[in-house]
Amino acid sequence: MTLSATVTFDTSALAWDKQNDLLPAVVQNHLTGKVLMLGYMNKAALEHTLETGKVTFFSRSKQRLWTKGETSGNTLDLVAIDKDCDNDSLLVQVIPNGPTCHTGTESCWPNGNAHSFIDNLTNVIISRKGQSADSSYTASLFERGTKRIAQKVGEEGLETALAAATHDKEELINEASDLMYHLIVLLEDQQLSMADVNQNLMQRHLNSQ
Repeated sequence: MTLSATVTFDTSALAWDKQNDLLPAVVQNHLTGKVLMLGYMNKAALEHTLETGKVTFFSRSKQRLWTKGETSGNTLDLVAIDKDCDNDSLLVQVIPNGPTCHTGTESCWPNGNAHSFIDNLTNVIISRKGQSADSSYTASLFERGTKRIAQKVGEEGLETALAAATHDKEELINEASDLMYHLIVLLEDQQLSMADVNQNLMQRHLNSQ
């Protein structure tokens, strides 16, 4: 993904480590909030990251600048950088291009990241695809095909709008939940996901700046 907006970040107040001039940089997936990895940046690595939009660290083992993915291709596109209250660590928000960990997993903490319920629901929906229609409602939707799934999204969208128009908040929550569920099914039917929608919304936001 190519981001259109240049990331700006004030580096003047950073409290660099006096012994090695490094700062820890926690890398977070901007779309999901998952923590992906921990690296270290010196001033040159931070400047290179801001200039290129590709997250770059100072490799303590190689003793040189190291752009994540320079060998594997699994680069990290920069979205934003922030510093903590003590100015001595960085939070780097990114769009990852492939798995981040060298082991091939999404995160260096594959079991340590809390998934949102939307993520969990999406995984359940994916698992039902291809199962027999009588095993679950989700499986039956996939078997009936795109036309029926799209019809359900339209029906639930209308019912959501009607609940809002009548100011029935409880019903609005129920209908919005139905709409979200069927939308996720439709996206999966089209080999897309909410992550694709999130990415599109983010790109629109960046383009409007």
